[in-house]
Amino acid sequence: METEEPEVTHLKRTAIEEEEEELRRLLVPEDPLSLPLSPPSAVETNFGSYFATDFLKPGHDQYIYRHANGLCVVGLAPTHVAFAEEGGVKSVDFNVGKSDRSEMKATGKHKRNARVLEPNSALCKVITKDNSYVVRCCVKGTLLEVNGRLIKQPELLNSSADREGYVAIIMPKPADSLKVKDGFLNHEDYKKLKGFP
Repeated sequence: METEEPEVTHLKRTAIEEEEEELRRLLVPEDPLSLPLSPPSAVETNFGSYFATDFLKPGHDQYIYRHANGLCVVGLAPTHVAFAEEGGVKSVDFNVGKSDRSEMKATGKHKRNARVLEPNSALCKVITKDNSYVVRCCVKGTLLEVNGRLIKQPELLNSSADREGYVAIIMPKPADSLKVKDGFLNHEDYKKLKGFP
């Protein structure tokens, strides 16, 4: 049985120690107080956040979360006029225009039966105590799904509009998907415009 020379063993140990030190530097911050109090959410990590303010009408603010693969999640921004009303959103109606959006089901790899919508196409109506507001598509693309939970649980819009209370998922064509970045406000600009800290 051969034994390694002490110098070779020392070099291996030194290389391992250097690798461990580099890994420690990458994983442990120099200033732990600079870390955020909570880790970023999946939306913050995986999606770019964009906002359409006063979309077609004053106070009709909506968000568009754009994933790297181009998918866009559309919903009501926290500053939408519906949330300012007493009691917030009471119900959601997907029966708008000539069809009930909740009945549309895109199936298969090529999304058969999917409907191509324009930015001003209606997705649904949100109804408050005294008014109703049309929620628009904001981006041109194929409607993959609407959030059917909102029919039975409209309160999701009041409590979690940016997560479980999303309105629809749209798949724009690649060229249209890139227009989202240019056509809407990013999160920082939206906060500045609306006076958020």
